[in-house]
Amino acid sequence: MKKTGFTLAEILITLAIIGIVAAITLPSLLVNVNEKAWDAQKKALHARLAQAIGQMNTLGGYGTYTEDTSGKATTDTAAESFILDALSKVYKINNVCGPDKLSSCGIPSKITTLGAVSEINFPTKMSELNEKLLNGRHQAGEDGDMADTKAAAFETVNGESIAVFYNPLCSSDETIAYYTQNKMCVNFVYDLNGNEGPNEVGKDVGFITAFYNKNPVVVAPVPYNKDYTSTVPQYSEDTGSIDASAACKAMGEDLRLPNRDELASIFINAPLINLGDSNSIYWSSSIISLGAKGLGWCQDFPQGGRSRNTRTNPYYVRCIKN
Repeated sequence: MKKTGFTLAEILITLAIIGIVAAITLPSLLVNVNEKAWDAQKKALHARLAQAIGQMNTLGGYGTYTEDTSGKATTDTAAESFILDALSKVYKINNVCGPDKLSSCGIPSKITTLGAVSEINFPTKMSELNEKLLNGRHQAGEDGDMADTKAAAFETVNGESIAVFYNPLCSSDETIAYYTQNKMCVNFVYDLNGNEGPNEVGKDVGFITAFYNKNPVVVAPVPYNKDYTSTVPQYSEDTGSIDASAACKAMGEDLRLPNRDELASIFINAPLINLGDSNSIYWSSSIISLGAKGLGWCQDFPQGGRSRNTRTNPYYVRCIKN
């Protein structure tokens, strides 16, 4: 009987093919595994911080922040005091780092913006996070304000490195007109694994924002990496026309329109995500009134305003992941 089998050459060719296929597919598989793990970690971090902040009686007023007549800070203990005197009482913290020692808490010196568009220095104070945050300071008749405080940082027991941008002057007054800046109390920019990399927004780097001094709202939007292709209304009376929510669904089933606080968080962190048109107005999903002339909430990115507009007006759309 004639014996059959594989020759050494055939075996080597087969192994080479398997190696090539593995080299092509394994990186994408690893990326998917990492992204799923990061998504789960982000949601858990948001839940823990939201629960902790919900236990605080107030978010404003911690530390000391003073300026001279030119607006330069002369005393700034705000962010570090917030961590030590408030957050650490309701949240497990491993290590706290002052404004000049962020790297000691694993905060990277540089991060890559959403979609790997550019590498930027990690912001170290409020105006570096977004210079537009200082728009609307000291507005007549408004109880809130925005302080250009330096960031402090801490490490969690789960290994996350978190920079804290804190506004001790934040307000709870919903009657304050226009500006969202003074409604922001705390903005956390986190890195899920410290300096390990890739240190990229949308992957291991993200942000969580707490609004309102009393009865805070804590949001953690994960923005998509580009805007919808055109401006659209929040609501369209023409059933054949696409509206803002439908625009998000058209870009991906896992995408949705952000609510007004989530959109305000995107404004605060806009330089980290390469917002498509940061000089325009964007729709939120929050509705004030229904009907043909109904009103909805939108965000003015040039100045930081939150305004009411007729829902049929066309504005830009930046979707977030569910």
